[in-house]
Amino acid sequence: MSGEWPNISDLMVAAGEAAPIGLLGVPLAAGSVTAGRCDLAPGMLRAVLRRIGRYDVESQRELASRIADRGNVAIEGMTIEQATGPVRAAVAASVAAHALTLVIGGNNAVTRPAVLGLGLALEEVGLVTLDAHFDMRSTAEGLGNGNPVRALIEDGLPGRNIAQVGLASFANSGTMHRDALAAGNLVVTAGEVRREGIAAAIERALAHVAHCRAIVVDCDIDVIDRSQFPGAPGARPGGMAIGDFFAAVRMLAAEPKVRVIDLTEWDPPLDPSDLSALTAGRWLAEVLAGFETRR
Repeated sequence: MSGEWPNISDLMVAAGEAAPIGLLGVPLAAGSVTAGRCDLAPGMLRAVLRRIGRYDVESQRELASRIADRGNVAIEGMTIEQATGPVRAAVAASVAAHALTLVIGGNNAVTRPAVLGLGLALEEVGLVTLDAHFDMRSTAEGLGNGNPVRALIEDGLPGRNIAQVGLASFANSGTMHRDALAAGNLVVTAGEVRREGIAAAIERALAHVAHCRAIVVDCDIDVIDRSQFPGAPGARPGGMAIGDFFAAVRMLAAEPKVRVIDLTEWDPPLDPSDLSALTAGRWLAEVLAGFETRR
């Protein structure tokens, strides 16, 4: 315990100890559209947690859920194709042991093995993305951080099981947009979030995947406006407001069907300040706050 400053690091326990939440680092950098050091993010997140308090003044509750740190998957030097098996197995082991698994990337290519790690038929799995991008680039030249959604559709994940929130103008192609709609994905743009509110957007997303047995949430951090998260290489001006992002994460984590939530595309060296690190730490606090309201 941290005395007068109880913080999230107090809740971290060793792998193997009883905990409702498991945390898994997946330091994948291979195959990124923009070269960088997303592999450094899991370590940076762990380090910042001592600066994130546990008391929520809004709800007047103190976070208490223990988090088992399952370490990093050993994928150094691997391609995405090579890393898929180990990541999938690590996620499967965590899902078997915990009500919720947090997958800390690494780039957005970790989302596909996170979905596959549930071990369910893809017709039973829902995917909700908070992302500025469709992630529907072609897979013809292999897997990358720009095509996990298309790869999952090609694996057999139906579009009726995919809800995408926060899509940004001038950051996608018309072909990707048309392909997402043709597949049956729910598409909620950044503009719709601003006009209708984040609560309505997340309610639409959860309604779209309500028929699914289990849900994976992909938090690609570049959905946030770049001024509020400069450590994301794919972020652009005009992205989701940070308060909306936090509200969305809390709402999604409150849904009992959500078994896996990932955090991807954070490249720590891009931000010489501590803004991005503190935002990522707050993300984890919002996940816990939502999780603790589950019925």
